[in-house]
Amino acid sequence: MKDRVKFDIGAKELLQNWLQIDWKSVKKKITNLRRRIYRAIQENQWNKARSLMKLMLRSYSNLLLSVRRVTQENQGKNTAGIDGQKATTPIQRVKLVKEMLTHSPWKAQPSRRIYIPKANGKKRPLGISTIKNRIAQAIVKNALEPCWEARFENNSYGFRHGRSCHDAIEQCHMRLKKGTDTWILDADIKGAFDNICHQYLLNTIGQVPGRELIKQWLKAGYVEAEIFNPTNSGTPQGSVISPLLANIALDGMEKLLSQYEKIKVYKYLEKKTGRIRKCRKKSNKYGFCRYADDFLVTAQSREDIEAIKPILEQWLAEKGLELNQEKNQYRSYRTRN
Repeated sequence: MKDRVKFDIGAKELLQNWLQIDWKSVKKKITNLRRRIYRAIQENQWNKARSLMKLMLRSYSNLLLSVRRVTQENQGKNTAGIDGQKATTPIQRVKLVKEMLTHSPWKAQPSRRIYIPKANGKKRPLGISTIKNRIAQAIVKNALEPCWEARFENNSYGFRHGRSCHDAIEQCHMRLKKGTDTWILDADIKGAFDNICHQYLLNTIGQVPGRELIKQWLKAGYVEAEIFNPTNSGTPQGSVISPLLANIALDGMEKLLSQYEKIKVYKYLEKKTGRIRKCRKKSNKYGFCRYADDFLVTAQSREDIEAIKPILEQWLAEKGLELNQEKNQYRSYRTRN
């Protein structure tokens, strides 16, 4: 059967008017292709998934949609990188699309470092990539994201389509409402975006289409006060693809906790014999919920929480990360009610 997506590779004719683009058709093509990648991964059809990811990277509709997201929808649309380039008008966006058709993304430019205030009075560093790098990242993200959405853990909620902080709150409520878990580890990862190990991240991603581009963006460095600084670890906050890369790096924490089980013994009366029987039921010892780089671990006792903390620290250390000791808290859920 012929693949209709191939007819979307490359532009049939040069774009002239940004306002005349049929966005409904563009979004439908990309949504369908993302679903096909997702389904191929679920069915372990890895070769098919790679082929579909390559189609996504070359898709003209993906280029148009990425330009729209970077220049119209994202909050940083009016912020320029070190190239000083923005595209705030339809004419500039048409010009940008034409430039991207001949642009070589293999030479990634460094990002521009700026700082925004945090609630605690400190400042958060952001890395603002050039507009062409941001568009290329959006293109790669559309190919890589459905591949990982098929594998991500259930109780990860930050920076994912169709999930929000309200879903994370509901998950915590479901775990605590029965009263079996009465202790909580409220944890935060220290500088998660700034300290992720590049090599671990690239090994985890594997040999997928777009891997070398991701490596270029990770190693591109940043410019601050007109001074170039190399980046040996981390992925810049403010980058289009950074939230996805952070989720990839932190994936697996729930699987680690699921290895620990508890056994509860139930007694019941057997009607036929009138004897009291015992039944053993296994369940997860720890509850888990993660939103971006913040997570909760629930358990029956404080001893269980204190026992799992060094295991989590060792798991994070393999990724170049560590817990923020200033923000980690042990809380008794029962006393708060």
